[in-house]
Amino acid sequence: MTILIDGSNLLYWEGPPPTLDPVLAAVQLLEARGLEPYVMFDASVGHRIGRRYLDADALAPMIGLPASRVGVADKQVQADGVLLQAARDRGAKVITNDLFRDWAKRFPEVRSKGHLVHGGYHKGKLWLDFDGSRPRMHKAR
Repeated sequence: MTILIDGSNLLYWEGPPPTLDPVLAAVQLLEARGLEPYVMFDASVGHRIGRRYLDADALAPMIGLPASRVGVADKQVQADGVLLQAARDRGAKVITNDLFRDWAKRFPEVRSKGHLVHGGYHKGKLWLDFDGSRPRMHKAR
């Protein structure tokens, strides 16, 4: 089963400064569950975690995925729309703490319980709320 990761959102799950560690942890957790993760980032991801633009080929080895399963939105393209369309096309859930309120009219599935999988860290360990039973621990970004 395919699952999409809102990489730009997860960058902040451990708090500032942004880091790829939560993305890598999510990839590893999902693969351990037999799921096939894909990650989508905003075009600015490289500038958030470093000092230059990074494309899928550069990011993929940092998060343990092939470049074919990593996406970077084009500059001046809202990555949220690309991410939500990819999830719709694949029939996939999305790992994020974003609620996508601005996108709910175009993508009403974001309001469906379980479509957005929230998560965070507790005592240094990543958790993902696949069944929607845990309260959200982080603000949406």
